[in-house]
Amino acid sequence: MEPIQSAMKRWMNSNKKIEQTYQAISEEVLNDPKIQAILSEHIELDEKDINRNLMKLYEYHQASKDCENCPNLAGCVNILKGYTPHVELEGKEISLRYERCSNKVQDDLRKEKESLVQSLYMPKQIRMAELTELKTDTYERKALVTEVIDFVKNYSRENFHKGLYIHGPFGTGKSYILGVIANELKKRNVRAAMIYMPEFVRVMKSSIQDDSLQSKMDHFKNVDVLMFDDIGAETISPWFRDEVLGAILQYRMTEELPVFFTSNFNLDQLEKHLATSNRGDVETIKAGRIVERIKQLSKPIELEERYRTN
Repeated sequence: MEPIQSAMKRWMNSNKKIEQTYQAISEEVLNDPKIQAILSEHIELDEKDINRNLMKLYEYHQASKDCENCPNLAGCVNILKGYTPHVELEGKEISLRYERCSNKVQDDLRKEKESLVQSLYMPKQIRMAELTELKTDTYERKALVTEVIDFVKNYSRENFHKGLYIHGPFGTGKSYILGVIANELKKRNVRAAMIYMPEFVRVMKSSIQDDSLQSKMDHFKNVDVLMFDDIGAETISPWFRDEVLGAILQYRMTEELPVFFTSNFNLDQLEKHLATSNRGDVETIKAGRIVERIKQLSKPIELEERYRTN
């Protein structure tokens, strides 16, 4: 058994180290200019009060205030990443209130902006499209960019402004233009949904099984700006044409909510495509109704020349 003298000596040394550590922390905290400023404003706090609240003051002392010691949000050194502490007093009790720091605020704003653009199976290149990258080297492209700028500049939920039906052969950059419009609208806090049409057909069909069809329909009916990419590329059924696409377009036409389209077909060609179902039936009247709604919601623009990157 260890001699009692040795045990007592070790206990005393341990207590001495604890006391030294506590004293060092106390001096470090009380020498902090920001804490000195706080204590000078609250002269009602005596030494006993300060000692009782020392660990709260130490937490404040250790924290990075207003991102002063943080290179960015990912490199935040605080216990609560992205939050900066503020000292509060209630009587003689000190507490810390954490609020979002400037880095956190900016990151939240960025995420909020990003959430304004929803995309369903759209490539990253389209989702990141920029207006400055659009070329205006031909008359038709210059006219199209003018239409894009005009729509974005004048858009409001109160005053209806038609979208565009952009048609032309593969490789003319039609989808990229939708991405540009969505991102320009995002800068103005306008919510847009970009949908790749063939995948949209598949998703809406599968929604019947999990009872989410109506909620998806309601979302696409009401989003600020709706964009259908590559309409006409899908294999369509009468149910999807009439009950899904027709219903969404009818609602948006009634409520004066703009829709953008891209297609390899002009409107006459699209009408023929929509008239022929996947069963081989031909229904020209119903297809005509869809095209008429498209005309009410958008302005046709043709792109004939392939998009050149250099």
